Amino acid sequence: MKECEIFSDLRVPCGSKIVIRADGRNFSHLSSDLNLDKPYDLYFVNAMVDTCLEFFMEFSPRFIYTFSDEINIFLDEIPFGGRLEKLDSVFASFISGSFTCKIYHNQKFSEILEAQGDGDGEGTDSLKPVSFDSRVIPLDNEGLVTYFKGRQNDAWRNCLNGYAYWTLRQKRGKEEVMKILDEKKSSEIHEILFERGINVAEVPAWQRRGVGIYRKEVTVEGYNPVAKKHVESIRCKPFADWELSIFSEEFFRLNHIMD
Repeated sequence: MKECEIFSDLRVPCGSKIVIRADGRNFSHLSSDLNLDKPYDLYFVNAMVDTCLEFFMEFSPRFIYTFSDEINIFLDEIPFGGRLEKLDSVFASFISGSFTCKIYHNQKFSEILEAQGDGDGEGTDSLKPVSFDSRVIPLDNEGLVTYFKGRQNDAWRNCLNGYAYWTLRQKRGKEEVMKILDEKKSSEIHEILFERGINVAEVPAWQRRGVGIYRKEVTVEGYNPVAKKHVESIRCKPFADWELSIFSEEFFRLNHIMD
């Protein structure tokens, strides 16, 4: 039946660079199950970033960008011969498995899930399997910058709308809040928040712009047994940037993400 595997030889275009975007499936339900803080839960974000770092160590991409429940992975050296089925299935399953482990091993979430159980240590049974889907996006250098700027713009919109929604929900029901925010411009949403003492431009950078993972040069101390002295050397190690600047071509070139 090998002849029925009609998609198995689909590959990314030769010589292209790609972004793979993974999105969490039904994470609104996961948010409820884990009783996540709103609009942002630092434990959840740490689990996402740790998943990205684990992926980085396994597959050596050039750059990973995460916000909300999505992970964007930039690869210039493409594994599996560029086979689309392999890229989508292996990456989505790796991310799903890694993230699930981070949730199960997090003390805060373990306690929440335990409380939902019957006290016999079986509380984690209430957590359904976590899954991500993924898609492959071929890009050139110009498209790469445009793509990540677009994702970061979405992170900012999520931040603004999230603060507005959950701030209003403190005193109003869901339907009323949705009606208040319907078709509001960004400036109007800012005004709603200002009236309640919130300036979204001053919230942590990772909430406004997401978190990036890329290689960064660090100084490593070691010992030279021949010279019998301590020495320093430069190594490139994965770095989680929680203080991202606004994406631009300069950002990608200065950080050696784009040639």
